[in-house]
Amino acid sequence: MEKRDPYNFQTHPLLIVVSGPAGVGKDSLLRRMKELGYPLHFVVTATDRPPRPGETHGVDYFFLSTEEFLRMKRERELLEHAVVYGQYKGIPKQQVRDALASGHDVIMRVDVQGAATVRRIAPEAVLIFLTASSEQELEARLRRRATDSPEQLNLRLSKAREEMERLEEFDYVVINREGELDRAVAQVAAIIEAEHCRTHPRIVRL
Repeated sequence: MEKRDPYNFQTHPLLIVVSGPAGVGKDSLLRRMKELGYPLHFVVTATDRPPRPGETHGVDYFFLSTEEFLRMKRERELLEHAVVYGQYKGIPKQQVRDALASGHDVIMRVDVQGAATVRRIAPEAVLIFLTASSEQELEARLRRRATDSPEQLNLRLSKAREEMERLEEFDYVVINREGELDRAVAQVAAIIEAEHCRTHPRIVRL
């Protein structure tokens, strides 16, 4: 193995995946990191669901028709894609490649199923599992959102229990406690900083 010069250590851009059950605050965490000015490329997910109040196309999601989403899937323009609660969601591939090529760390949020897909395609991705402090807290957050029917709420909670069983597939776990979002943000930032200090850096190839 070729010996590296310790005084000329080269870092490589990271692909960071934030995942976890619905309602744990994945969107809130990434939004807060953006507000605080972290120098990351924040991936925008494509979906065929309609926007919720306050959401903006190209910022929160790329809101596409089902036909357009299926075209991107057919033409392999998505890094990962899945049907989540009856709605299509996926990561446009080219924006990730472009950001990594420019030397920027890339961060994305996907569901647990999507995180497994990214790990298969990019084994060197950093997988972070975000969770609430308890199932009771998670249920309370989902109820406060008031975007789901009782049947959908029960489905999300059942799915969350299944997803918690897959925590061992991830590199790190961060607990997003109620009212302590900045603490969760700081922990994610610390993970990224530590990853850049690895003696054997992750090199992502897509």
